[in-house]
Amino acid sequence: MNHRTGLDRSQTLLFPERLEDYVAAENPVRFLDAFVGSIDLHALGFAKAQCAATGRPPYDPAALLKLYLYGYLHRIRSSRLLEAECQRNVEVIWLLGKLTPDFKTIADFRKDNLKPLRAVCRQFTLLCRKLELFGGELLAIDGSKFGAVNARDQNFNAAKLQDLIGRADARLAEYFKELDTADASEPDGAVPSKTELEQKIAALQEKQDWHKELLAQLDEEQKQISVTDPDTRKMPTAHGMMVGYNAQLAVDAKHKLIAADDVTNAGTDFKQLANVALEAKANLEFKQADAVADAGYYNATEVSRCAEQGITAYIPKADTSANTARGLYGKSRFPASYQTAFPERSEQSGQEFIGS
Repeated sequence: MNHRTGLDRSQTLLFPERLEDYVAAENPVRFLDAFVGSIDLHALGFAKAQCAATGRPPYDPAALLKLYLYGYLHRIRSSRLLEAECQRNVEVIWLLGKLTPDFKTIADFRKDNLKPLRAVCRQFTLLCRKLELFGGELLAIDGSKFGAVNARDQNFNAAKLQDLIGRADARLAEYFKELDTADASEPDGAVPSKTELEQKIAALQEKQDWHKELLAQLDEEQKQISVTDPDTRKMPTAHGMMVGYNAQLAVDAKHKLIAADDVTNAGTDFKQLANVALEAKANLEFKQADAVADAGYYNATEVSRCAEQGITAYIPKADTSANTARGLYGKSRFPASYQTAFPERSEQSGQEFIGS
């Protein structure tokens, strides 16, 4: 018995003569084509949506938007990978009519149309609402931390900068001492020469001056500086500290579709509840709804803002008792009636109970 064999590469094949025959009627890529075709790209602010009277004809932003959305759905973010898809992926060849934009064109399309791309997300939300895919009764709100293109050693706060400046002062003192020794002694190949020491001192002083400039930029509002990505911040995660962003999502319970999103550089979710919940309300245009979130969102002010706008938030109250952290009976372990009658004895009673 022989193995299965493929076709001879030199054999002539009769492929379908129409691009239309390559994509089945139920293929989701047809929805992308119809969705983009229903949008007024000029009204949304896309660059080059209307061609100029002179010059080389540009790519239609509709074609690049289709490619961008296709990559989003299939987790293809790289412009170079999207360029490759245009040359080998039958679905993309059908979607773009065999157009093959280069990676620079694809990257520039993203860069030049950030606001219009967000408006497209809004148009998609409106379409889903017309199709009654949103329930508008229950929202689930949560956040995720995403790393940025900014190394941890390129993120600074006041304490880190002061430590670096102090270390530089100590190192400079050592260099100057070595420089005095080099001036008073005969040249020796085992120690750095005077010229080498002067170069090291100049480089260290230059870096120290840069750190001092960064420290001067910090204030009460800006407590961190990220050099590579200025908007990113250092924040805690389940796996330790990370320099990145805190992405917020509100998901509708009916079909688990995203009703609102936001990206912030706040390190916690403490003040993020109302912003994303009210954005979801504006997108879905409901009057009354419930919202659930974890204990990290518990904030009386945020809950009140939601209640004023018709959103009832259900959030577990965080247990901040010092006794709970020490493994003792905290205030939350005692009945509410006891806490009301003896507020000053709740925590003390927990310690006494454990001690007995």
